[in-house]
Formats: sequence, C-alpha cells, structure tokens
Amino acid sequence: MTFHSSLLKLLDERGYIHQATDAAALDALAVKGPVTGYIGFDATAPSLHVGSLVQIMMLRRMQQAGHRPIVLMGGGTTKVGDPSGKDESRKLLTEEDIKANIASIRRVFEHYLTFGDGPTDAIMVDNDEWLSELGYLELLRTVGPHFTINRMMTFDSVKLRLEREQPLTFLEFNYMILQAYDFRELSRRLGCRLQLGGSDQWGNIVNGIELTRRMDGTEVFGVTTPLITTADGAKMGKTANGAVWLNADQLPAYDYWQFWRNCADADVVKFLKLFTDLPLDRINELAKLEGQAVNEAKIVLANEATAMLHGPAAAEAAAETARRTFEEGAVGGDLPTLKVEGGKIGIVQALTGLGFAASNGEARRKIAEGAVKLNGETVIDPQMEAAVGTDAIKLSLGKKKHGLLVA
Repeated sequence: MTFHSSLLKLLDERGYIHQATDAAALDALAVKGPVTGYIGFDATAPSLHVGSLVQIMMLRRMQQAGHRPIVLMGGGTTKVGDPSGKDESRKLLTEEDIKANIASIRRVFEHYLTFGDGPTDAIMVDNDEWLSELGYLELLRTVGPHFTINRMMTFDSVKLRLEREQPLTFLEFNYMILQAYDFRELSRRLGCRLQLGGSDQWGNIVNGIELTRRMDGTEVFGVTTPLITTADGAKMGKTANGAVWLNADQLPAYDYWQFWRNCADADVVKFLKLFTDLPLDRINELAKLEGQAVNEAKIVLANEATAMLHGPAAAEAAAETARRTFEEGAVGGDLPTLKVEGGKIGIVQALTGLGFAASNGEARRKIAEGAVKLNGETVIDPQMEAAVGTDAIKLSLGKKKHGLLVA
C-alpha cells in the first residue's frame, strides 16, 4: 500500500516492514502527530549484538521521522526468559547481574538515540518497575482470563519446544503474558500506541494489542521487521567466531568495521538501507557497482556503520588500519591484539586466542590448508611457536583476518 506518514514511508523505503496490524489506521495516526512506540530488549548479557541492531535502527527511524521511541529494558522479563526461538531454557540471572547489564546496554543506545524530556526524545524504562509489583493472584485474575491455553499452544515459541521434545518451563510459558502486559502498561503510563519487533515476536505483539484493547479499549498497533539473514542464510549477528557485540569492550571497533567490510556482495545494498543513514539516492548509486568495485560500497558500509556506533575517529582508524594491512602489508596499530605471556605462544593457541578459530582442531585445519601466515610467511607446522619480543608479530588467517601478537 501507499503510505502517507513520514514514519511508515521511511520504514517501508528502507526495508523494515514485514507485517503490520491495520497499517492504514496506523498510517493515519502517524500523520496527525507524534506516535509513541517501543521495542523490548532483555538484559541477558552486558551487550546486545548485531542481531538486535535492526530493532535499534527502527527506534532511530522513529525519532528521525518525528516520533517518540521507548527503549523497554526487560529487567522483569529477563527473570523469566523469552522462549521465542530457543531450544532450551536460559540461565536465570541475579537482580544485580540484570541491573549491571542494563547499565552497560544503555551506552549503546546513546549512540543511536537522543534521550531527553522533549516530545520526540527517547526514554528508557524497565518493566521490572511494574512486573515486580504484581501479585500472582492479581495477575491471574486481571490478565489471565484474556488468554487461553489453546491459543498459547499455537505459538511458535511453544510449538518449537514441544515438537523437539525440549522442556518448556511454566515460568517461560508465562513470558508471552508478561510481554502483553507490558504493552498495556506502556499504553496507560506513557500513551504508547505502537510496538515494534522482529518477525519472531509477531505472536507476542498481537497478544499485547488484544489485551490492551480488551482491558482498556485503546487502539494500539504492531509492526514487525523481516528476519534479517545474510546472503548465505545465516542469522544476522552470528559468525564462526561468535556474536558481533555492540559494546566496544566486548568487540573492538576494528573487528566491528571488518564485520561490515566482509559482508557478501548480495547483502551490501540491503545493509546500507537498514544500518546506515546514507540517503537512498546515494545507496542507489552504490548499487550500480559491479565486480571488484563492489568493495567500494562495502567500505562505505563499514565506515558508516562503525562511525554511528563507535564514532568517526574509530571508523577512520579502522579503515586506515585495514588499508595499510591489505594494501601495504604493514602492521596496522588498530588490529586486534593478543598479549603473549612468557615471550612464546603456539600458533594454534594464538589463532584461538585472537578468535580466528573456534577450536584447536579448526586452527590445525587452517594451518594444514596453508591459510595461516606469520609476518607474511606461511605456517606449515601446527606445533610451531611464535617468539614475541619488542616488536609485534602479525598473524594472518587468509586475506581478511589479521592480528598482532605482543609481549
């Protein structure tokens, strides 16, 4: 359909919309004035990873279009654990761990959103504020009648566990009720009319919409993004070396830059639309590049995405380190480093320590394939040790992964 509001036009043009409830009514509401919308994030780790970035960017687009984004931190729901897309129960965290994780995660959002008290300024709230105050009987009496076990059993988050004969605890089974209650509570407290999320959250979002309408008679809406995968079908944010974290203390800016620089040719245009503020006409120009010239678009993507999260200086340093490493064969100072204790380290240990290989076995296979170099010389012996002195040693895996061994 053709949208009239700047919000839905922006989301549609850049490829964020997968499903929407009553898109025409939401579009009309967004034309009238600022809409308050939210996305929930559980605090299961000190950092979010790239898999959450499309949701963060959705909130950024809301603010860019003149609307008010809410970052809902799941201090309460993290105590339960979201079963969506999970084969097994998550480890339950302490309240102290959850609070520390929320404080750490907030630093990421401050790079993407402007927080404040204005009509379109972002706010961060914690659902523990209301969920922990709920008495169990109160929840059962006021919210329970609006959910049927029959309906809850149809949701993918439940069916997945049952089909695979994996345990689904009663604690997790209640997650969808608590998330629905969040929407109703945000609607009452902050006038929130829109919930955004990934396609795997569609059922949870619909539950919240129905609960809010039944209990309060308020018209609220939901929009989901498509599942963002890479060209090879992998889920966004997962690599052979683990998650691509957004906090700098979890993943250096150079590694983050390299993640975007090394994306597949087929993903560049999609990622430029989703994860940068580059104008669409500029993206369309880059989309015309072919062959080796596509690498120019990848560098633009890496520079833009890294500058947004880590700042322009970090992006420039990463790009310069990559240029010197790849074009001149030099040792760039921004490369990932591994401190070597005692002056010597096995090459296999160094490869796993830098995150270039997930296991010793994989490291040995890469050596056997001739893919590992030490200061430009191919390593053929998996038992070889590197002696690290005053000068750093460059360890390379293939053409794209380079790191420094330092004393």
